[in-house]
Amino acid sequence: MRRRPRKNPRPKRAVNARTVLKGSGKEEPLVFVRSRIPDDEDVEANHQIQKEEEEEGEEEEEEGEDEDVKQLWRIMCVPCDDVVEQNHQMREEETAFIAKGVKRKRGHECDVCEKVFVTPSKLATHMRTHTKEKPYECDVCEKRFTQSSNLKVHKRVHTNEKPYECDVCEKRFRDSGHLQRHMRIHTNEKPYECDVCEKRFIESGALKRHVRIHMNEKPYECDVCEKRFSRADSLKTHMRIHTNEKPYECDVCDKAFRQLAHLQKHMRTQH
Repeated sequence: MRRRPRKNPRPKRAVNARTVLKGSGKEEPLVFVRSRIPDDEDVEANHQIQKEEEEEGEEEEEEGEDEDVKQLWRIMCVPCDDVVEQNHQMREEETAFIAKGVKRKRGHECDVCEKVFVTPSKLATHMRTHTKEKPYECDVCEKRFTQSSNLKVHKRVHTNEKPYECDVCEKRFRDSGHLQRHMRIHTNEKPYECDVCEKRFIESGALKRHVRIHMNEKPYECDVCEKRFSRADSLKTHMRIHTNEKPYECDVCDKAFRQLAHLQKHMRTQH
């Protein structure tokens, strides 16, 4: 006997008012914004590489999760006294659900910073930002990472693999995040603005480093002479004074330099 097809079947993993309101005791109307979490480990891995302390990458799926579960529907409810207007901003394959009048459910919450995650595996990955645990090691240079996806992107440094190409200038990149930021050079898009001087930047990290100028913040300290720096790369360059490391060598006369800029100046003036 054939089963009669349902009228207007619900899409997979749809969320309805009953699901959201269960146990809340609220009868207020709901305004939904449904947001599907993209399964793009390269984009997330790039955030970890960029900021180091932030989570990124795609965590290995929990045991028993199938392919459907990889595209999870996240429900984020605002406190009852907040006013949430309906959000009609939609992108392709991306819709939304913010529930109005529903108390937030603290499902998988970080005990340190109270950030909430969809799955226990996502929370476990995030906790490594606090514990500094880096279980994934590169078998070439022994550099360690918090995420397997981060390690995957890093290995492209050794293989020189650059699968992402700019369709304007054909420059290639190791991960999609770098390509996305590079495209802003062509579009002249600078979405990040300094609140103090209104200077604009292509990347959030560049804005963060710039703000330290106004704050006179220098979080990076040399453990040899205690000199402090606002940028990690500035400290790295400074350390070469103590180690006498000169990684930039002239191909003509074999003279070596601590900084690339010094080599470039040498090439312009001497050869």
